[in-house]
Amino acid sequence: MVCCITVRMMVNSTLHYFIFSTYMYVGSLKYLYFLLTAMLYMLIVFVNIFLIVLICMNRSLHEPMYIFLCSLFVNELYGSTGLFPLLLVQILSDVHTVSAPLCFLQIFCLYTYAQVEFCNLAVMSYDRYLAICCPLQYNTLMTFNRAVTLIAGMWIYSYVKFLITLFLTITLPFCGNIINSLYCHNYLVVKLACSDIQVNNIYGIFGSVLTVLVPLLPILFSYTKILQVCFSGSQQTRRKAISTCTPHLASLINFSFGCMFEILQSRFNMASVPSIVRIILSLYFLLIQPLLNPVMYSMQLSRIRNTCKHLLSFKIKAGCKCQS
Repeated sequence: MVCCITVRMMVNSTLHYFIFSTYMYVGSLKYLYFLLTAMLYMLIVFVNIFLIVLICMNRSLHEPMYIFLCSLFVNELYGSTGLFPLLLVQILSDVHTVSAPLCFLQIFCLYTYAQVEFCNLAVMSYDRYLAICCPLQYNTLMTFNRAVTLIAGMWIYSYVKFLITLFLTITLPFCGNIINSLYCHNYLVVKLACSDIQVNNIYGIFGSVLTVLVPLLPILFSYTKILQVCFSGSQQTRRKAISTCTPHLASLINFSFGCMFEILQSRFNMASVPSIVRIILSLYFLLIQPLLNPVMYSMQLSRIRNTCKHLLSFKIKAGCKCQS
C-alpha cells in the first residue's frame, strides 16, 4: 500500500507539462496564421465588449432579455480568453508544450464556458416562453432581480459541477503527457492516466447527462409552448415569436453542432477525416460562437440595432460639427 502511494506521488510529481501533438509545421506561414488568429480574437473582444457596454449604458435595454444577452456576451469573452492567448503562443512556438497548471486552468475555462453557454441559452428560451405565451404576466414573472438571480445561479452551478470533474482529473497519476489536440481537453488528459479511471468515466457520463439534460428540458418545454401559441395565435404573435426566437435557435443549433463534433472526435477514432478538417471543426464552437452571437443578435433584435444606428449617427454628426 505504501509503495503504491509512493509510486503515485512520484508519477504526479514528474509531470510538469503536456505536449500538443496536433500542431503541424508550417514554416514562415505561422506568422500569417498568428496574425489572422489575433485579428479574429480582437474582433471577438471588440464586438462583445461593445454590446456589453451598450446594454449597460442604455437604460432602455435594462430588461431581463438584454440582461441575459449581456451574460451571454460576457461568457463569449470568457471562453475566447480561455482559448486564444494560449493558442496564439502555440502558433508562434516551435515546441508545443504547456505547463500542467495552465493546462488544467484552460480545461476549467473551456468546459465551464460550454456549460454556461447551454444554461444561458436555456434561461433565454424560458424568458422567450414567458414573453410570448404569458405577455400580461411577464413583468411580474420575470423581474430584473429574478433575471440576475438566474444568471448568478447558472454560473455558480456550472463552476461547482465542473470543479468536481477537474478535481478527479488532477488527482490522477499520469504516465504520459502527449495530448492529441490543439488545446487541453479533459477526456484526453484522463486517458493519459496510468491508474483506474472508472470513477472519472462514471462521473464524466453523469456530468455529460447533466450538461445536456439540465438545459435541454427548459428549452424543449419552452419551444413546445411557443409553437402551440404560434399555431393558434394571431399573425402578429407569430411574427413576434419568429423575430425573437430565430437568433436564439440559430445560436443553440450552431453551438450544439460544434460541441457534438468535439465530443465525437475525442471519444472515437477520426483518422479517416482529413487533419485540417479535424482542426477546424475542433475549434468551431470556440471560434464561431463568440463572433456569431453578438453579430446575429445585434442584427436581428430591432432595439439593439436601432441603438447602434442612433449611436453611429450621433458620432457622425459630432464629427461633422468638429470639422466645421
